[in-house]
Amino acid sequence: MLVMNSPFRDIDSLFDQFTGRSSSPATTAMPMDAYRRDSDIWVHLDLPGVAADSLDVSVERNVLTVTGERSWQRREGDQTYLAERRSGTFRRQVTLGDGLDADAIEADYTDGVLSLRIPVAEKAQPRKISIGTGSPSTAPAIETTADAS
Repeated sequence: MLVMNSPFRDIDSLFDQFTGRSSSPATTAMPMDAYRRDSDIWVHLDLPGVAADSLDVSVERNVLTVTGERSWQRREGDQTYLAERRSGTFRRQVTLGDGLDADAIEADYTDGVLSLRIPVAEKAQPRKISIGTGSPSTAPAIETTADAS
């Protein structure tokens, strides 16, 4: 139902192996969980320190894009001892399957976690198919005529 959309994923993975880095900055800047619960797909993204008004969630051609910005402005005279927290603009993309209802996505941002509820489309919901028990003898006969030309 969800497909990670990263054209450079294989290159990043290879680079990570050679450098000993655990994952790409784009992924670590916006860690994500995704799972299905009943008839919804839930996506949670950790965005600590990101202001709600800097977040943007959009869908175009079945690609869900989340962008956000976290900034920290040093003041003149500040001496930095450690700078591990990432700042700047972050972006994460996920391809939505055809079985999801992109028009009905709901978003909530609470305590630095962006939660998205993506309903599974009605046409993709599991359903039971009833099986008829009629006998072939009760089926209507098909009449044909032979044309002797």
